[in-house]
Amino acid sequence: MGPRTEPAAPATTRSTRTAIGGRTWLALVVVGLVGQLAWTVENMYLNVYVYDTISPDPNVIAILVSASAIAATIATLLVGAWSDRMGRRRAIIAFGYVAWGVCTAGFGFVGAPAGAAAPTGAALIGAIVAIVLLDCVMSAFGSGANDAAFTAWVTDSTDPGNRGRVDGVLAVLPLIAMLLVFGLLDGLTRAGDWKLFFGVVGIVTILTGAASWFLIRDRGVPARTDGILTAVLHGLRPSTIRRQPALYLTLAIWTVIGTSTQVFLPYVIIYLQRYLRIESYALALGIVLILASVLSILGGRVMDRIGKTRFLLPAVAVFAAGLVAMTFARELPAVIASATVMMAGMMASLATVSAMTRDHTPADRAGAVQGVRMILAVMIPMIVGPFLGAAVISGAANTYTSLGVVQPVPGPEIFIAAAAVLVLVPVLVVLRARAVRS
Repeated sequence: MGPRTEPAAPATTRSTRTAIGGRTWLALVVVGLVGQLAWTVENMYLNVYVYDTISPDPNVIAILVSASAIAATIATLLVGAWSDRMGRRRAIIAFGYVAWGVCTAGFGFVGAPAGAAAPTGAALIGAIVAIVLLDCVMSAFGSGANDAAFTAWVTDSTDPGNRGRVDGVLAVLPLIAMLLVFGLLDGLTRAGDWKLFFGVVGIVTILTGAASWFLIRDRGVPARTDGILTAVLHGLRPSTIRRQPALYLTLAIWTVIGTSTQVFLPYVIIYLQRYLRIESYALALGIVLILASVLSILGGRVMDRIGKTRFLLPAVAVFAAGLVAMTFARELPAVIASATVMMAGMMASLATVSAMTRDHTPADRAGAVQGVRMILAVMIPMIVGPFLGAAVISGAANTYTSLGVVQPVPGPEIFIAAAAVLVLVPVLVVLRARAVRS
């Protein structure tokens, strides 16, 4: 068999790009943004909540993140295959967002009240078990609705010629979500009003679920006749991997990038608050997120012009450079500059592998592929990354004293560890290029 190019290559010119309608863009942005808003609360602020009201032990956060990742992956595998079997995504998105919002609002009822001492002994174990279980239930609903059904719907609604732009915008949504949380709701967390904090995000998610019923149109994807379990196992079979090496090597690249992000991301707010003692960290992060969002959107346009493969390694290099810079940044201006480079590179890298994955996704298995993606791009990174970060934090033994109690605190070592993980990306890029040419 002679050399062949990537499927997306012919569609990178302006003339072959398919226009996306206004209603589709509205659904992409609204449903996608609120989903990322809920994930921001779960991925970042829930960790701060646990640290402040339950236990400062970084291993508790690592357990929380890992358990929710496993629950999310199982849900995505099953719901993704189910949505393929039905040939519809809208109902799953709508119902899932409503249930997701209810669970998010429930977080505020677990943990010590504001001003009270953190639980100890049996109460501590009970609080840890309760928050982990609730997080797992929330992650199951959220991933079924967002990672399985909504992501498959995005694949249904796009083509290789416009996915750079779409994934460039989708990559910005987590940054905008963080900005909204930091700008509008961070004061509630500082005041210890966690019930209201989680309640507001929960209500917004519920309302978005209701609105999505009217915003989203199913794309008429032919329903599959094979069983859900058969569809789930199809993507995990060695024969499937051998038939689609480019898809699975792309997902392997995503695994490495995702693991790198999870080494530092669960601990970054605690790092800014407790280690650097930046009181205005919310303002600093707001500036970073605005700048990184603009750069990410521009990057999506460049990606469509030059091709995803050519764009990937430079994006990862920018991400790594930002991580290294964060290791040495101490003063606020240096932190803002370094974090902007880091976040822009991270979002550009994730947007690229996301668009590449869509290009290699079979049209009739968009839902089932999301389950495989969750294993390689979410579950493995969210298990390996946080525990690697926790090990680095424990090994560095940085501490701070609060009310006479010495507590562990994340240090800058988490960023250099995250950068070290990225050295695997060029190796996988070479292997993927060979698979595409074969």
